[in-house]
Amino acid sequence: MSVRNLEHAFHPKSVALIGASDKVGSVGSIVMRNIVSGGFEGEIWTVNPKHQMVDGRTCYHKVEDIPGVPDLAIIVTPPRSVPGLIRDLGEKGTRAAVVITAGLNGVNGLRQEMLDAAKPFLLRIIGPNTVGLLLPPIKLNASFAHMSAQPGKIALLSQSGAIATSLVDWAADNQIGFSQIVSLGDMADVDVADCLDLLAGDAGTKAIVMYLESIPHPRKFMSAARAAARLKPVIAIKPGRHSQAAKAAATHTGALSGADRVVDAALRRAGVLRVGGLAELFDATETLSRFAVLERVRVGIVTNGGGAGVLAVDQLMDNKGELAELSAITLERLDQCLPQNWSHANPVDIVGDAPPERFKAAVEAVAADSGTDAILVLNCPTGLASPIAAATAVASLASSGMIAGKPVFACWLGERVAREGRRVLVDAGIASYETPAAAANAISYLSDWSHAQQALMRVPDSRHDDKRFDREAVYRLFHRAAAEGRRMLSEPEAKAAIAAYGIAVPRTLAARTVDEVEHAAGELLSAGGKVVVKLLSKSLTHKSDVGGVVLDIATPTAAREAAVAVGARVKALRPDADGDGFAVQPMVMRKNAQELILGMSHDPVFGPVILFGAGGTGVELVDDTAVSLPPLDDVLAGDLIDKTRIGRLLAGFRDRPAADRASIVDAIGAVSQMIVDFPCLISMDINPLLADADGVVALDARIEIDPGGLKRSGPNPGLAIRPYPSNWARDVTLEGTTYHLRPIRPDDVALYPPFLSKVSAHDLRLRFLAPRRTFSDDSLCRLTQLDYDRDMAFVALNKPSGELAGIARLNSDPDHEIAEYAVLVRTDLQGQGLGWELLRQLINFARADGVKQIEGLILSENKKMLTLCREFGFSIAHYPSDPGLMLATLNLKPG
Repeated sequence: MSVRNLEHAFHPKSVALIGASDKVGSVGSIVMRNIVSGGFEGEIWTVNPKHQMVDGRTCYHKVEDIPGVPDLAIIVTPPRSVPGLIRDLGEKGTRAAVVITAGLNGVNGLRQEMLDAAKPFLLRIIGPNTVGLLLPPIKLNASFAHMSAQPGKIALLSQSGAIATSLVDWAADNQIGFSQIVSLGDMADVDVADCLDLLAGDAGTKAIVMYLESIPHPRKFMSAARAAARLKPVIAIKPGRHSQAAKAAATHTGALSGADRVVDAALRRAGVLRVGGLAELFDATETLSRFAVLERVRVGIVTNGGGAGVLAVDQLMDNKGELAELSAITLERLDQCLPQNWSHANPVDIVGDAPPERFKAAVEAVAADSGTDAILVLNCPTGLASPIAAATAVASLASSGMIAGKPVFACWLGERVAREGRRVLVDAGIASYETPAAAANAISYLSDWSHAQQALMRVPDSRHDDKRFDREAVYRLFHRAAAEGRRMLSEPEAKAAIAAYGIAVPRTLAARTVDEVEHAAGELLSAGGKVVVKLLSKSLTHKSDVGGVVLDIATPTAAREAAVAVGARVKALRPDADGDGFAVQPMVMRKNAQELILGMSHDPVFGPVILFGAGGTGVELVDDTAVSLPPLDDVLAGDLIDKTRIGRLLAGFRDRPAADRASIVDAIGAVSQMIVDFPCLISMDINPLLADADGVVALDARIEIDPGGLKRSGPNPGLAIRPYPSNWARDVTLEGTTYHLRPIRPDDVALYPPFLSKVSAHDLRLRFLAPRRTFSDDSLCRLTQLDYDRDMAFVALNKPSGELAGIARLNSDPDHEIAEYAVLVRTDLQGQGLGWELLRQLINFARADGVKQIEGLILSENKKMLTLCREFGFSIAHYPSDPGLMLATLNLKPG
């Protein structure tokens, strides 16, 4: 249900406390005291059959006795009473409740009874087992927290009540305020994704911080997080970084793709910054709230103490930051304004006796350097210069916390006078920190968030039309294995599958007996070189662990002997193992090649995950790998490479030339596309994948499938991020003009201003149901940056000019039961049938996506749209709460 009826919880005008009490120390008493003492100005009603009065107020025996309809109910009664109270509240007209009561999960069926009672009324439930809800801007503390919170612009979502109250306490000492504090509890109904959806559009919230212990409904979470993160900073703590990885896995990828790595990858793709601790949560929030996304974060450092600069650089490097390389022009400029013994490098050490003028000149020069994206200014107290005067000089250069349009971070070390210097900087809007490490960490927050935002803006498509991919060939291989009751493909089958998606493999011959091994080796050796003999087994996937691989074989006889020896070793070490024969292939000799691993596994929460890194037999010991969520485009594939140490080796070093990066990117893209195309894929290893200047070649491959999943077609519904639906593009010609209809993309934001300038004020009012002329950058971003799961929009582009001619939009509930539609065509292009084509596209998409009903609110004067709806068979009725509106509804049959 996403945000439906949640506004009653976040913006209530009246509250009912069910279970209110005067008993000292009871939850009902504490919550009542908090609501009253907080100063909530709306109606407050209490319900408890055991009391006539609570806190001097009439206490009603039953919900139905309340003289009005509460927007929000707070329930603190015993578990068995909760389902009945929810039903009573729904019948009363209440549409949101916070169930503080714990214990519903432990009593058979109570949790589900509560949800069943709420469903007919779409009554939203926060909890159960929650501390409660705090809304400081409206002075509502509907919780049993030990203190209230100050109003502010940060929303806090916490799955732990203890962490929520601890953060409230900590924030009070640090003058941090909140727009909302939601203790989510057991999340029987309202979960973190629902709250993110609501907060994304909340003007009173400038940043969202989250404490996550689990992520239920991952696709819903990713959709909501991506929508929110496009509009405002979202920062998360997710504990459990060191939980044990999988004990047993059919592939190396399965063992290496630990749950926490996947969480990191998911949050990064969602545009969310992940931090490690509670204190960092608000440091990061302050940093991200101050500054915009940067393409790169190359840091220029100015300091009057070399040691402080070294400490900052160490922390910056620990955080994988980037130190700016100062240009010759900047160095010359610094030579002119600094003493001869300055550091002549970045960090710019301006020496301990630096007067304020020297600070100012150095900072100006570093900020002016085009190779610098952010500035860190450090001051160490000395008896030779005033920290306050230095701070005043730096502050004089700043505007909105930036110098020359670049973010500034400051660290004035020490106490007393330094504290006054920090105050000067803060008053000028400059972010100030007490230690070099803290300042460097703040820079890393900006850098990590910028990278996450760049990943968020990528919208890889489903590539169904890519001629490099032979989907039918792979389907036949998978179908043959499934027909034989197998989950694991043989090595030749796995290699044939990846070869069908463009990944080079050596010729591999299967041999059932040692005689066939000798014959196959002879055939391959006739072309020169040497061969490799490998065990084939359905039950043994890591052949080298049992001596199942023999290299560097020069003759057919030696190949036969190798096969005999492999068979003997396997029988001795694993007598239970199935033997399916042998694989014989040419020995690939590439002197300068790096051994890589490329694969996929299935995370129990986020679904398919791609892994890339250093490969070979010691892959798990080396553990130089990174993971990402598919689908990936070339840029995201390149990012995956760059997250590994071996990624730097692939760029070349000493006398070793750089590997062909494009071929590696293509291989990653091929695996990504296989995942999109085949929901049946469970795991895959390509190890080793040799990479050098001549390209890549896969020497070994393993693939595991779910035979039952072959019936499902792509795009893979198990993906946490839905790929760009490129298959929903088509051309239509109307009155001699051809229009290209396709799903919207983020870069379409540039098409909006000229489009809107050609839409009349009257048409805008009909579309948005109210007069509207201006659209903020944020609102345009939200209109164009979709994740294609719950939200879809189609644009109609004039094919010759590329101009935007019309837009159709569909917004679905997470359960895909009901979707709301809207259509807007440029005023001067109406009457050609473009609106009809756009609405037809929406209906066809909704039907294919499993939506059961689409509906739209239409002004009664909008005769064109009402006529169009009737042509498509919509039923049209007056909207109950507004006589000026019509509700058009179309029930969809499965396509």
